[in-house]
Amino acid sequence: MYLFSSPWWLRIFYPSLVWEKQTHDNTVYLTFDDGPHPEITPWVLHQLNERNCDATFFCIGENVTKYPDTFALIKESGHQVGNHTQHHKSGFKSSTVEFVGDTAECQRLVNSRLFRPPYGCITRSQIKTLKRDYDIVMWTVVSGDFDQNLNMGKAKEALEKNTKSGSIIVFHDSEKALSNLKELLPWYLDLLAKKGYTSIGL
Repeated sequence: MYLFSSPWWLRIFYPSLVWEKQTHDNTVYLTFDDGPHPEITPWVLHQLNERNCDATFFCIGENVTKYPDTFALIKESGHQVGNHTQHHKSGFKSSTVEFVGDTAECQRLVNSRLFRPPYGCITRSQIKTLKRDYDIVMWTVVSGDFDQNLNMGKAKEALEKNTKSGSIIVFHDSEKALSNLKELLPWYLDLLAKKGYTSIGL
């Protein structure tokens, strides 16, 4: 179960996490989780390049090891990268030592100040430790592209309704998300252009 937008009470409960960014212009922050993937990530990069959009890719360390050329392509294309742990571990199912260690293993490959916990799952103890070295980035809006039973109409409605200046939006450059991503991402990028939004890296 997930929510398309992060609830206000969760932001109050975890105020040290980055849920959105303060901006006075029509700027949003597109992010992509779980890559890199040798076919899907280049497709995403092409969609972004066609519309002059910049984004941040939160990469899984083991995928960076498998596909170093694709990881390099993200950076060569002018986008930012972030840490998404080495093995996509849930903080709720990992000790602080284990979770921080898995993040450090990914960091040796990614080398980024930005960190996003897989599934958005992170404990207070893990936050306290990781905040020393990272900006822990959550999201304003999640696209739902990973959901095999996604109602596309509701997803588009939620994305349009909840996008505003400063929003952080989550998509996934992964096989699980691909079928939904193929429809959602081009539609959403065109929506941003129509509404006068610019996407930049975090």
